[in-house]
Amino acid sequence: MSHEYRPPQARSRLTRRGRLALFLGVLLAIGAAVLTPVLRGGQGPEEPRQLVIPEGWRATQVYSAVDRALKLPPGSAKSAVATAALALPAEAKGNPEGYLFPATYPVTSKTTPAALMAHMVRTADEKLATKAVADGGRAHGMTPYQTATMASIIEAEAGTRADMGKVARVVHNRLAKSMPLQMDSTINYALNRSTVDTTLSDTRIGSPFNTYERQGLPPTPIGSPGLEAMAAAVAPTPGDWLYFVTVKPGDTRFSATYGEHRKHVAEFNRHRAAHAGPRSG
Repeated sequence: MSHEYRPPQARSRLTRRGRLALFLGVLLAIGAAVLTPVLRGGQGPEEPRQLVIPEGWRATQVYSAVDRALKLPPGSAKSAVATAALALPAEAKGNPEGYLFPATYPVTSKTTPAALMAHMVRTADEKLATKAVADGGRAHGMTPYQTATMASIIEAEAGTRADMGKVARVVHNRLAKSMPLQMDSTINYALNRSTVDTTLSDTRIGSPFNTYERQGLPPTPIGSPGLEAMAAAVAPTPGDWLYFVTVKPGDTRFSATYGEHRKHVAEFNRHRAAHAGPRSG
């Protein structure tokens, strides 16, 4: 399919020192102050309110938060997208998913949803279109939009920030081997939910976000990635892992073989059963 990302046959390889330099360079480049100006339409002593957009939020969550912050009817922010003249890359086809940058935004009664989201997108573009991100993504055969898509998966899948580089490596390794990504986060996005319970029927849904059946990256990001996820996407931790599972909070196991992965999954199931609440009935 046209949206699928496939790695090139020949790719440059980074040394450990080179990867560290790239990772630090990306963080410095995209981690510059993300302070947003107060978006207001006139003079006055009004004290701005703070709207916090966390890393990993989907566009639907951002729309709802904007509506609440601006005290507008539900659906107002989503409707404003069509006329907001958002500075999105052509690959986005007008969809701001992944480009409503996570940050703290001061707002007032004069703030409009169109102006607020336009600023979020401009901020995201400034962070995602840096030379460090572009060069890092190009080394893996990715456009900035594909890099943002990968980073959104890393953001959703990594249990901790420390795991992001390893999750990124799993994604890169699977793409390099033409293996389906098989990420539950993309299934959750398709079904508009958040859960660790993915059933066999879930993995058979007819959706371009079904990475169990479709190879390559999904057609769009699945949320707004943060700076660390972006850095991990272009400078993943070296390793041969192809699988991972979070056995318990803070304990994610990475495996190079399916047999090892099955052992970790079994431990996850035992831990979950041992800590399950009492059932009624």
